[in-house]
Amino acid sequence: MKKFFTLLICCSVASVSFSQMRLALTGGPHYSSVLEKNSLPNWEATTKPGYETRGGFNAGVLAEIPLGNKKHWFLQPGLYYMTKGRKYTHMADTALAQTDTLYQKNTFYPNYIDIPLNLTYKIPLGKRANFFVSAGPYVSFFYTGKQSTETKLLEPDNSTRLKKSDGAIEAGSETWKVKTFDYGVNARVGFEFGSFIVSGYASQGLNNFYHAPYDGDLKHRVTGVTVGFWLNKHAKPESKPRDSDGDGIPDERDHCPNSSGPLTTNGCPDRDGDGIADHTDKCPDLPGLARYHGCPVPDTDKDGINDEEDKCPLVPGLEKYQGCPVPDTDGDGVNDELDKCPTVPGPVSNQGCPIPDTDGDGVNDRDDKCPRTPGSKANDGCPLVKKEIVEKVNFVAQRIFFARNSYQLTEASRKQLNKIVGILKDNPDFIMNIEGHSDNTGWASLNLNLSQKRSDAVKAYLVKLGIDASRVSAVGYGQERPVADNGTPEGRSRNRRVEMNVTGK
Repeated sequence: MKKFFTLLICCSVASVSFSQMRLALTGGPHYSSVLEKNSLPNWEATTKPGYETRGGFNAGVLAEIPLGNKKHWFLQPGLYYMTKGRKYTHMADTALAQTDTLYQKNTFYPNYIDIPLNLTYKIPLGKRANFFVSAGPYVSFFYTGKQSTETKLLEPDNSTRLKKSDGAIEAGSETWKVKTFDYGVNARVGFEFGSFIVSGYASQGLNNFYHAPYDGDLKHRVTGVTVGFWLNKHAKPESKPRDSDGDGIPDERDHCPNSSGPLTTNGCPDRDGDGIADHTDKCPDLPGLARYHGCPVPDTDKDGINDEEDKCPLVPGLEKYQGCPVPDTDGDGVNDELDKCPTVPGPVSNQGCPIPDTDGDGVNDRDDKCPRTPGSKANDGCPLVKKEIVEKVNFVAQRIFFARNSYQLTEASRKQLNKIVGILKDNPDFIMNIEGHSDNTGWASLNLNLSQKRSDAVKAYLVKLGIDASRVSAVGYGQERPVADNGTPEGRSRNRRVEMNVTGK
């Protein structure tokens, strides 16, 4: 413990040159006593008057740390060697007390290491003089101590004998031992004259420091004076350079000394925080880049992707395509995200896929009138009708006659139409187009009506014999499509006709 205390003192003194605080060496005489309360009978009247104060001293190191920028308040921790304890003297009247003890003297001298932590207030009295008041708590650690007893005895022959005993004070939790740790409060009042310090002080323990063999409460009390001197001076704070706008940048380095701003813009305002001073920023309220004069990276095509990241800066696009539009790999006008066949061209109506050609005849199903039967492009994907069938149909058509001014088929015409029924039944993919025509005799409207009824009569006959009506069409053209001169009887005869055209579906 002694070596530790010595090392601590040396380190504290050595730290003067490395610390912002200042240190002082102080010491002085004092008186110590013990305030005791107990339950011993008649102790107050018989024993207490014999206790006296002990004369002792303290020595140690005082530190001082300024609190804030004020010159009045300071924090003063310390580290002191402190003698404490008391002594006791009892003079006996042998005749009255019927004892052989003439007197008894006891000393109880424990020594402590005290560590106070005081708040100090100073009042300047002159340029280098201060009056101060200091107070605060302290903690105390038992360091060493000794105790002694001296008794003077009266012998039967009226001679006297002196009896002495000495011993060390021990620390521990057993009876007759002091506690290792103690605490209390202390106060100091004094003056400073330059580096010289003089003060009076007092301390009062708040803890029962002793394990007495009886029910008692013992506390230390010390009063005395100290003198000392400061080993160093408080380091003077460096004078701050002028900062007119209070932005933390001295005027000598501030490009805008009257307008606060960050260090990144040399003290000039930067509202958008982009590191470009407002007076040179073309977009002072939008963070931007120096190469764009403080403005954000442009987005020419307004697709939300700036031009530096946009692979197609002039065409709006999507982020996942780096600013380019959705690609159209097959160039069919349907972008790949909507195109069901992105690598093969196809129309929009078929979701970008080619229109199928089910029968493989080179005519797609949309244009193929016979999508399940291979045919000719010239015949819209349907099979071509054989020449001999066409000739038979034309032969029959030339032999279809009606009663005069009537749409009733003659019996001979019905027999001819039976041949057409046979052809259609043998060829289920064939369809029949029937056209009725007339000459120009009479009213045109009447001729048109009559030609329509005659072509309808032919269709009705075919349907009656089992041909699906959807395979037969009937149209009357009246006198609109002559094939001969209506100015002659022969020509008018040829113009009064029925034409039949057979095609594949």
